[in-house]
Amino acid sequence: MVVLNKYKKIQESLGIIGRSEGIREVIEQIMSVAPTNISVLITGESGVGKEIVAKAIHQLSPRNGKQMISVNMGAIPEGLLESELFGHERGAFTGAIAMKKGYFELADGGTIFLDEIGETPLQTQVKLLRVLETGEFMRVGSGALRKVSVRVIAATNRDLSSMVQHNQFRKDLYYRLKAVSINIPPLRQRREDILPLMEHFLNETIRENKIEFAGFTPDALSIIENYHWPGNIRELKNFVESVTVLSAGKKVNAEFVRSHLKYYEEEPETISALPMRVNKSVDQTERELIYKALLSLGVEMREMKAILVDLHNQIHQPVNRGDFEDASWNREVQPIEEMEKQMVKRAMQKFHGNKRKAANALKISERTLYRKLKEYEIE
Repeated sequence: MVVLNKYKKIQESLGIIGRSEGIREVIEQIMSVAPTNISVLITGESGVGKEIVAKAIHQLSPRNGKQMISVNMGAIPEGLLESELFGHERGAFTGAIAMKKGYFELADGGTIFLDEIGETPLQTQVKLLRVLETGEFMRVGSGALRKVSVRVIAATNRDLSSMVQHNQFRKDLYYRLKAVSINIPPLRQRREDILPLMEHFLNETIRENKIEFAGFTPDALSIIENYHWPGNIRELKNFVESVTVLSAGKKVNAEFVRSHLKYYEEEPETISALPMRVNKSVDQTERELIYKALLSLGVEMREMKAILVDLHNQIHQPVNRGDFEDASWNREVQPIEEMEKQMVKRAMQKFHGNKRKAANALKISERTLYRKLKEYEIE
């Protein structure tokens, strides 16, 4: 009981919710590594809470008196990344009308959190390695060395070891970053955390929106506990916020829950049953990922099947539409580019222009989303 109370107090202070063994192991790692200056690599699927773990490490470190700066490496256009990280001098490039400090200078004495580290271009990786090893860097357009004391925490949902093998990520930077590695298990592997997390988000939503909520029926809770939550904690939070507001003070039943969950147990099998061709181009891969994400944007399953078959017919071999039970196939076939454009627009509209949320829903990086927005001239 003393041990449980100890973990509960630590969790409350750090904002980490859960009672699973996986979360306890994460907390133990946080407590072990936080007092040091060692760089940390946090791994796990999208939406598991990697930034919360990074904040907990900073909060328990001797650097907590200074700020922690979070940088999404996939959201910054490649041409601006070094300027954002290391700063630039006036006149260093077109538009550089004044000197600007980069994130590393701003985080001096504190912590810098590099999210989506796997999206970092190789040429920038070289400079990151130098900062990690020596604390030295140069602003863009300057020949003067500058030195900072910064604790680096990085995070990724990609397999960096595989990227190293394919020369997509520097081996020396990879081993330098993963001096300590903390892996956060996906929510489906720690189901005992689902209800505590849901209760936390529920109380938060009720408090912030000042609304009444009648609760869930037992069969609704059973569905929630047994759902596989592909979007992890982020998806759970969005789900709780949605049903809390839309329930209109009525008790949430199983039917209501099913209607608001974005995936169903049989649907991933339906999608994955479509044969996938290996050695696809980058554009083809991106398009397939975007269309697999249509369901998470609330597209009806009937429409989803129609779009997937049209997509598959154009990228791979024709699919017999009779294989699907749905009979509503009288659709006008659109070019893939137009369909992709509409899905990107739909994602941006659904998340009110929030590029990070839209990219997560589409299962692509923010850098790819920026490129698509520019390519299709979407405001």
